[in-house]
Amino acid sequence: MGNLLAGIPYLRMGAGEPLVFIHGLGEIKEGWSNQFEFAQQYDLIIPDLRGHGEYITDEKISIKNFALDIINLLKGLELDSAHICGLSMGGMVAQEIYRQAPDMCRSLTLVSTFHYAPKQFGQLFLKYRKLKSESISLEEQKKFAARVCLYSWTEENFENFYKFYQPNRDYYLPSMKACLEVNNLCLLPMIKVPTLIIGGQYDSVTPPWIQLFMHKQVRNSEFVIFRNTGHIAKLEAKEAFNKVLRNFLNKHKKAS
Repeated sequence: MGNLLAGIPYLRMGAGEPLVFIHGLGEIKEGWSNQFEFAQQYDLIIPDLRGHGEYITDEKISIKNFALDIINLLKGLELDSAHICGLSMGGMVAQEIYRQAPDMCRSLTLVSTFHYAPKQFGQLFLKYRKLKSESISLEEQKKFAARVCLYSWTEENFENFYKFYQPNRDYYLPSMKACLEVNNLCLLPMIKVPTLIIGGQYDSVTPPWIQLFMHKQVRNSEFVIFRNTGHIAKLEAKEAFNKVLRNFLNKHKKAS
């Protein structure tokens, strides 16, 4: 099931309209396994972002380059457009794909993500995380991330989180820095494709008021908050997440 094109590792399964899933910071492409069932209706394409999973590179880590990789992957697969769904950092990449190639986006689903990080906040946050990542082991870092990202601290949720959260020390901070340089304040009002914005009620990483603001900026967007979930609704509220996403995508399929 694993493939490689232009140096980009990706999963591809199913048939139908193309649907791209983009993972978050420190995650790997297999983290979308709860959504593999979409392959029954869609041509699923799930890449590793550079510096994540199997995608090891010396090239620059930036949101712009993450997006460019996916655009090049779609071109390499001879696809002119796809539905784009991104979680957290993946949601920033989805916004950037729209900036670079709006015609390639049939729809956007932006999950637990943000559009802008104030500079001072970004610098402080990065300083704190740098100290933290230097002072604790990778194992401790994973435990810390799980407690921050999950609302429901069940053994099953922790296990599933650890399976797919595999930060690479060399790329983690540059990727986080890239997120904190995002400024899409002017981009959001220009988005014209169908857009679904999803938040988690108890998300402490990107609180739902951020997604509410995004919803108000993106004309005609839909907005859903999942109750009793943290930062990773695709894991904590799998059934509800898949149902909401499926309903949205089905509404915006091209008329055949």
